[in-house]
Amino acid sequence: MSRPPSRLRVALAFASFVAIFILVLFLPAGHMDWFAGWLYLVILTLNVAFNYIYLSRVNPDLIAHRMRFGEGTETWDKIWLIVFAPVFTVVYVVAALDAARFGWSEMSVWLWPVGLALFVSGTALMTWAMAVNPFFEKTVRIQTERDHRVIDTGPYRFVRHPGYVGLFGWLASAPLMLGSWWAFLPAALSAAAVVGRTALEDRTLRDGLPGYREYASRVRYRLIPKLW
Repeated sequence: MSRPPSRLRVALAFASFVAIFILVLFLPAGHMDWFAGWLYLVILTLNVAFNYIYLSRVNPDLIAHRMRFGEGTETWDKIWLIVFAPVFTVVYVVAALDAARFGWSEMSVWLWPVGLALFVSGTALMTWAMAVNPFFEKTVRIQTERDHRVIDTGPYRFVRHPGYVGLFGWLASAPLMLGSWWAFLPAALSAAAVVGRTALEDRTLRDGLPGYREYASRVRYRLIPKLW
């Protein structure tokens, strides 16, 4: 068992998360009077709080490991994170510029519930994957010091990378909940980057994690059953 992070560290991480999203949403918006932006921020914050409370009960050790970079992280994954972070951020910047500042596109408010459904289902799947997988760290590495093993329960019975499937729901939901068609462009680029990471992670696990090849022969699909 890893030592759990202090309450102060958790509080600072939570506050930093909220502060970053306030800047990313409202700085490009040019004003604070953006209802969709505030509503999205509230829903996102509640989700993060629920995720932390739930995981602290069912998989507390994971929280400590996800709050740091593990030794032995693959070099390609470090590069991927450097590229992915700004592309992901641009989803929100474009949405704010479009929906709250310049009005480049118009989106029906009736699509907002669709976005919410995608967000809730996607984040629920991600949380489920984290709950059953004690090795669900934020970087790709073979966790030899933790007796890394294959997890084939929960959503891992259906696809090999369910957390990424949930992330797709998150990515697709943001343009709909923020009311921007243009935000789908960086969201699509982000999703493509995740697909690439899935392939690289799968190769890393096949080469370095005992039992993963056998698991992959049983659970044939990485992300979408019957497709890929």
